[in-house]
Amino acid sequence: MTLKTLLLGTTVALGVAGTAMAEDKRIHMINCGDNTGAGIPIQDALIAEWEAANPGFKVDLEFVPWGQCQEKSTTLASAGNAPAIAYMGSRTLKQLAANDLIISVDLTDEEKATYAAPILGTVTADGKQWGLPRAFSTKALYYNKDLFAEAGLDPEMPPKTWDEMLAAATAIKDKTDADGVGLAAASFDNTMHQFLNYVYTNGGEVINADGEIVFNSPNNVEALEFYGKLAEVSQPGPVAYDREKLNPLFAEGKIGMFISGPWARNLIGDTNWGVAPIPVGPQGQPGTLLITDSLAVFNNTGVEQEALSLAKLLTNPENQMAFELAEGFTPLRDLPEVAGLVDEDPTWGAFLEAIPTGGPEPFVTDYVGMQDAINEAVQGVVLGEVEAAEAIEIAAEQLEDYK
Repeated sequence: MTLKTLLLGTTVALGVAGTAMAEDKRIHMINCGDNTGAGIPIQDALIAEWEAANPGFKVDLEFVPWGQCQEKSTTLASAGNAPAIAYMGSRTLKQLAANDLIISVDLTDEEKATYAAPILGTVTADGKQWGLPRAFSTKALYYNKDLFAEAGLDPEMPPKTWDEMLAAATAIKDKTDADGVGLAAASFDNTMHQFLNYVYTNGGEVINADGEIVFNSPNNVEALEFYGKLAEVSQPGPVAYDREKLNPLFAEGKIGMFISGPWARNLIGDTNWGVAPIPVGPQGQPGTLLITDSLAVFNNTGVEQEALSLAKLLTNPENQMAFELAEGFTPLRDLPEVAGLVDEDPTWGAFLEAIPTGGPEPFVTDYVGMQDAINEAVQGVVLGEVEAAEAIEIAAEQLEDYK
């Protein structure tokens, strides 16, 4: 071998090695939503920190609107081209796990202890956790104090029971130019979410601790009957409204009350508003629907462990708290900062007090099927097409196929 050949071979080898060194392994991360949230710069900084600590890996972060992102992640995974990690509604995890598309996250006992049991329940199936909670929401009742006063109601005494809520909504409808309550009944997931707030404040369930469908109960019939009564004093045509469309109605003084999460405080302008726990049904206690969105780590990507380490960095107690406070989410963990949050802004109290008695978003293998079944029951009653008992019975039968 000549020196020229040797040098040429060395140069080629170095070029190949240099190329290999330059081509980092990609961690494709899909983030449902957009990049405008105040928590995104915090997330970006943590991703950069992770990359610095893991040379040879590069995170490709892709933002996809909520309406398409979960379907995109699932479609890519089914086609063998899964993202390494995706920020998704926890409601999707059981179906993904059943199809071997995601890995369990194997939380240690110490890590599990940082979460309240109902929150961990939103990602747990068959004794395993299938995602790392990233965003958490609880709900409370927003009410317009000026409309309460105009209707002859005490603006410092929000309703505590369903009867009081219906009476207040009726008074506002009858004595002011506003409608009594904002009601969601569109064909969208938060219609089911809104209804489940009433299920959980009346002692009802969808699935019990043994995994049995228990939707067909007197508690849930009563909840759906009440939802139908609210439709009589709500904004016209509630089937055209999802929850987010109620924000501007409240901000403009067109409805007296509505149920939403803590982020709505930033969307209702300078309305003279108050916030209170969701009113309680005759068979219930204070409660709320507990919803989480999670980071799911997909299977068969070749970078599962690296993706999991990134997800755990993003969601460790300190980093998660900074992210959710910036985003305006309900804190996932009961850390010392939470007490300070309430001291600084007492309106947080309504969103935090109901967590211990709240109910998780039902964990099923066909979330869309469950959503459609419950929404059809709600719409049927709101439109006066079916009695609540029959609607609940039909939905319960359908839910047996989706658990």
